Amino acid sequence: MADQNTTPAGAGDPPTNGQGPAVALQTVYIKDLSFEAPKGPFLPAQVQDPKISLNLSTMSNAVGQDAHEVVLTVTLEAKNGDVAVYLAEVKQAGVFLVRGFGADETRRILGSFAPNILFPYIRQTVSDVVTKGGFPPFLLPHVNFDALFERSLQEQMSRQGQPAPEQTN
Repeated sequence: MADQNTTPAGAGDPPTNGQGPAVALQTVYIKDLSFEAPKGPFLPAQVQDPKISLNLSTMSNAVGQDAHEVVLTVTLEAKNGDVAVYLAEVKQAGVFLVRGFGADETRRILGSFAPNILFPYIRQTVSDVVTKGGFPPFLLPHVNFDALFERSLQEQMSRQGQPAPEQTN
């Protein structure tokens, strides 16, 4: 029985253990949190229905080999006319290990998949901070990050003067 291979399975495999591409969430954390309520919850009765402004953005950057930090930012502002009722800004971040994908697939993972993972965390944090500020909870509406990512790709291509790719169903 010469030349018998006794190496355990997977011992000489590349880092992906032969399983192909991989995406793994490493950690989730609050990167920044700010809440302002200039007058606190002590508002006249006619101010019970303030105008709400919601802005959402994402960004990502490499933090190591195959590791990417994705930051989902929500800015929520409640106003009564020109008077600020409250302002909340939350930056929810996560570190994602993305290995074995091409550049376009990695961009899609970081621009759509990762924000979808982070969204429940930021939704809870925004609701908690608004409630702790003395106001009724505010639940962020569902966000379709896939559609937002597609729209950003189309806008980027139109700025560069390239036609948007055709989608087939």
